[in-house]
Amino acid sequence: MSPEAAVAGYLRHVSIERGLAANTVAAYRRDLGAYCAFLGERGIDDVERVTTLDVSAFSASLRGPDGTARRASSVGRMLSSVRGLHRFLVDDRIVDTDPAAEVSPPKLGLRLPKAIGIDEMQAVLDAVRGEEPVAARDRALLELLYATGARIGEAVGLDVDDVAAEDGVVRLSGKGGKERIVPVGSYARAALDEYLVRVRPAWAATGPSTPALFLGPRGARVSRQTAWLVIRAAAERAQLTKEISPHTFRHSFATHLLAGGADVRVVQELLGHSSVATTQIYTLVTADTLRDMYLTAHPRAR
Repeated sequence: MSPEAAVAGYLRHVSIERGLAANTVAAYRRDLGAYCAFLGERGIDDVERVTTLDVSAFSASLRGPDGTARRASSVGRMLSSVRGLHRFLVDDRIVDTDPAAEVSPPKLGLRLPKAIGIDEMQAVLDAVRGEEPVAARDRALLELLYATGARIGEAVGLDVDDVAAEDGVVRLSGKGGKERIVPVGSYARAALDEYLVRVRPAWAATGPSTPALFLGPRGARVSRQTAWLVIRAAAERAQLTKEISPHTFRHSFATHLLAGGADVRVVQELLGHSSVATTQIYTLVTADTLRDMYLTAHPRAR
């Protein structure tokens, strides 16, 4: 079987049988496309001919001409895609051995999530005040992001029926189509109510019928790119010197909850993490903050 045919079968498997998100499948497609091109350059036209040496050579090829590697996370993701492909081929009995089993991904340095402080978040949210319809939409979007820790794709993918204002919850659809119910605080509920009553009906009447929660003035669903621009503009008006992104809201949501005493497993459920280990990195951010405060405040800390 050619590498290209093997990749096509693997992508069908992760998409249909494992139900991975479209963005994840697209990343696998890019990574394995580069892998197939590399194998083609080595004259390998059958996956049964791939050896551990070939996989190791592909790993080495991810380094630049000066010997420096790409970001370890990028290399690790690409090798993870390759390892997943070869495990699939063995499990489906297309090949007998896994040439990638002994090729280890690079060790990742610990990267702490980048959150902003509560006062800084307050300044960003205050920066979208105003009576204009767009300001009401933007305020509802940003308040919802901070109130729920939603990924930006989850937020812009919401439909009106996903918001149960009377119950104070929202239904988010995460990676792999997994749904979770997340509470929505009073500030976000008030912002959503204003937008839904005063703005959305008029905008919905100008475009094609859509169940989307967040619309543009022409009645179409708001895109990720538009949401990025909203956040960037709010940060500039708040005069934040830090660079913030949609994920900054998610990081800040988790960090502020833990700093306020929330249990890490509760935060795990709210974020939609499949493993608590993913959530525990936020506890390191909180510990760093406590240590900084201690070193600054205690007279015998230094």
